[in-house]
Amino acid sequence: MITFDNREDIIELTPLWKGERFPDGRPKVPQKYLDEMRKMTLEELWKPIFLKGYESQFEGDLKTLHDDGRKLIGRAVTCTFVPTRPDLHEVMFGVGAQENRKGNYNQWVIDSLVEGDVVVADMYDKIYKGTFLGGNLTTAIRTKTKTGGGVIWGGIRDTEQMKAVPDVQVYYRGIDPTPIREFVMKDFNGVTRIGKATVLPGDIIYGAGGGVLFIPSHLVQEVVEGAAKTHVKDDFGFEMIAANKFTTAQIDRMTWTEEMLDMLVEWIKTDPRGEKYRDLDWSHEYKLAREGDPDDTQTAL
Repeated sequence: MITFDNREDIIELTPLWKGERFPDGRPKVPQKYLDEMRKMTLEELWKPIFLKGYESQFEGDLKTLHDDGRKLIGRAVTCTFVPTRPDLHEVMFGVGAQENRKGNYNQWVIDSLVEGDVVVADMYDKIYKGTFLGGNLTTAIRTKTKTGGGVIWGGIRDTEQMKAVPDVQVYYRGIDPTPIREFVMKDFNGVTRIGKATVLPGDIIYGAGGGVLFIPSHLVQEVVEGAAKTHVKDDFGFEMIAANKFTTAQIDRMTWTEEMLDMLVEWIKTDPRGEKYRDLDWSHEYKLAREGDPDDTQTAL
């Protein structure tokens, strides 16, 4: 049976998430991790994912509605579209009618949003008659999500109106004045693709600058903690290089020695800059230091 936004399907797609879920089944990553991400850089968050083999989680070939440095952070609501076909449209629109959905496909998605959500829409790079968002729907996104927005592999319109809506950010492929036409939504909160990236419902969206990172929900805690470790290691490493205590080659190693880790942990304990990192657990790094080759010269990413 065809359904949209099906709880059981979403749970089956995201079995590695063991925490709380939204009523629709999407992973409900705790807000504290999203708040922490606002202090972090794209590269800091990307690195732990990449090292785990998630190499298709970033897309940088996008434009931004605002170029003022604001970030887009939230939980993905995904939707995927294909070019129109009369028989398919009849089937899919009929499913929506049975589920009591109103308006057009893109309105169904916007109507489902809750606070903290981000729309992720694969419009198959359709810009002419592929304008997923305009002034009205951007206003609706702001009302429902508070600080959300969208990642649209397609078009937008009414950009002057969109820019006047506060607290949102939208990543998109192009602008066209035409209204959205001639398309069919094949699934809603299923697997979707944004350019080179694969996205699941409930992934955490991190948009900064001209690119968007899609963080798997089950990795968020580890990624945030790993990003914090990268940040404090950079702060400490810059100081050690400046003081001529370690070389750049030593600092750039993937695995630090126990001596380096001892100095880092002591710096975190005693330096005011290390205060916010004092709850981090370095046991895994010490384990790698003991098991690894101290002459290993592989550099960090």
